[in-house]
Amino acid sequence: MIIMAEFISIIAGIFITSFVVALSGALMPGPLLAVTIKESPVRGFWTGPLIIAGHGILELALVIMLLFGLGSYLKSDMVFGIIGISGALVMLWMAIGMYRSLPTLQLIPEQIEGSGMNPIWSGIIMSLANPYWTVWWATIGLGYITYSMKYNAAGVTAFFSGHITADLLWYSFISFGISKGRQFISDRFYRGIIAFCASVLIIFSLWFGSTGVTRLISSLKI
Repeated sequence: MIIMAEFISIIAGIFITSFVVALSGALMPGPLLAVTIKESPVRGFWTGPLIIAGHGILELALVIMLLFGLGSYLKSDMVFGIIGISGALVMLWMAIGMYRSLPTLQLIPEQIEGSGMNPIWSGIIMSLANPYWTVWWATIGLGYITYSMKYNAAGVTAFFSGHITADLLWYSFISFGISKGRQFISDRFYRGIIAFCASVLIIFSLWFGSTGVTRLISSLKI
């Protein structure tokens, strides 16, 4: 019973931390946010969920490819250590960028261009068009998958569920707010969330970095 309770606690922890880290990325302006803001006044609330559906399809395919193509390779201490340290550096870089952007950050820029296409296809294409998306999955995402694999299907499912839930909730909130009125979400409120997530990212970067260094040192022991 104690072992099961511990396992559930770990799985819940993977879900929660995956949710917060994904939310930190989703909050920052990018192609997905741009097209969501542009098309929400016309398409309404379902713009956000449909765009994230396309985004999620792409990410699920990527996760499956990582699991089946790199599964055994990712379990080694050296690979885990390198990925953990890389992910920590990217998180730290993200947090610093988020802090620096706070004074002038706007949720809804004055000029914005969207795709004008089907929202699901927009979610796929706009994700691929964002270089940051590739960097995120090559470092932070890969690190989380590597860690989650220790707990088999339950761990990976918790990671992906937490990740996509953060995207879905935020973009649904955005599309609802924009469809109801552009002042529904204030810039001050938006900046407050960004500051909070940047602080959380720093904590996660320390955790990822220390874990990565420990595993890397372990792999170098003779």
